[in-house]
Amino acid sequence: MDKIKLPQNPGDTGWKEILHKRKVNPKLSENTNVDYLIIGGGFAGLSAARRLNQINTEAKIAVLEACEISEGPAGRNSGFMIDLPHNLASDDYLGSLEKDREQTLINRSAIEFAKNASEEYEMPPEAIQLVGKTNAAATKKGMKFNTDYAKHLDKTSESYKMLDAQEMKDLTGIDYYINGLWTPGTAMLQPALYIQRLANGVSNNSNVTIYENSPVISLEDEGRHDGEKVWKAKTSLGSISSPKVILAVNGLVERFGYFQNRLMTIFTYSSLTRELTSDESNILGGSQEWGLTSADAMGSSVRRISGMGGSRILVRNRWSYNPSMEASDSFMVSATKSHDESFKARFPMLEKVSMEYSWGGRLCLSLNNVFAQGEVDDGVYSACCQNGLGTAKGTAIGIITAEKITGTINSLVPDFVDEEVPKKLMPKPFMWLGVNSYMRWKELRAGKEK
Repeated sequence: MDKIKLPQNPGDTGWKEILHKRKVNPKLSENTNVDYLIIGGGFAGLSAARRLNQINTEAKIAVLEACEISEGPAGRNSGFMIDLPHNLASDDYLGSLEKDREQTLINRSAIEFAKNASEEYEMPPEAIQLVGKTNAAATKKGMKFNTDYAKHLDKTSESYKMLDAQEMKDLTGIDYYINGLWTPGTAMLQPALYIQRLANGVSNNSNVTIYENSPVISLEDEGRHDGEKVWKAKTSLGSISSPKVILAVNGLVERFGYFQNRLMTIFTYSSLTRELTSDESNILGGSQEWGLTSADAMGSSVRRISGMGGSRILVRNRWSYNPSMEASDSFMVSATKSHDESFKARFPMLEKVSMEYSWGGRLCLSLNNVFAQGEVDDGVYSACCQNGLGTAKGTAIGIITAEKITGTINSLVPDFVDEEVPKKLMPKPFMWLGVNSYMRWKELRAGKEK
């Protein structure tokens, strides 16, 4: 296998930067053997480690994370752990009724797992809060999306509440939105805080070791030992051999030789303001914490947070398709400008407030909205491609993969049924042009929702 090249993470993720400094786990600097090796320390990888330890408390488990915990994609999302369908490839997030019911049950199993982890590991309340989220509409078109969404929720017997313009202002302090659709099942995360505390909790077990800043440069077949094929993952300073390997690396699974030309790496971009002063918070009004996704799938997600790091506002918009898995500096600049414009349009009373952190994060999509999962080689399992719901679906596929690799029958995600494999993509030049052109067109159509 050729040496695996890792992409850079663009910008400084504000979620991590506003937290207190933590003790970073050491790099892998020895040659060792374990029962289970997990490559990737995000939502899927750490959930898999926790589930493996639940299944077999005596098993020796190692997690290799390429950078610091929460520095990668797991600490770069907007923190919405959504229970309901959220298909980014559609205009309204939705699919078929049957598929949406199945996905909702899977997402809720993941949220329950995360909530239980937060209690077991005594995480701060802001790490994960079961407070729901609001689909916000700033235009009549967005309002129609919410109306159609509500009809779909009626068919699936899901609860929700429609919010009018005044209720949206009471919530946010601004009069930008004319309508909202609140659903109760979403968990709101401080993603960097949650993933750091999950890593701490998992590694407190003496049989689980997490190595940070330890990118895998190759995964090699060492032959068979006691009837099992053994794999060796090499880093620059050491190696780990194991008969059972979980790849929890999202789109990077292609660089390990699996699901070639079947996965799309999409970057999303976010900015987080400096801490608001008490006077600025009073001028803004509204609730101290709230989370809005846009009624238009290409619009802005906006959050107000309080707690560690103070009262701040996050804006997330702009998308880019990057087959190289690298985001350009010029697009990062363009996205940051877009965040400034979206913030000023919504919060004119906060004219002196600026963005302190801006960053991009990778997510992985398949054309047919399925995981890249299952046994891909003898003893090697993939837990990848969460299609824009990395927090919930990443947690779920980590649990599912841990159960598969151990042959566990009693699943914590009982509603999962193996899906078809991700569909093949067109040649990269056509994909790059087509996907980016489509997203630019959709962003323009989003109008005031962006």
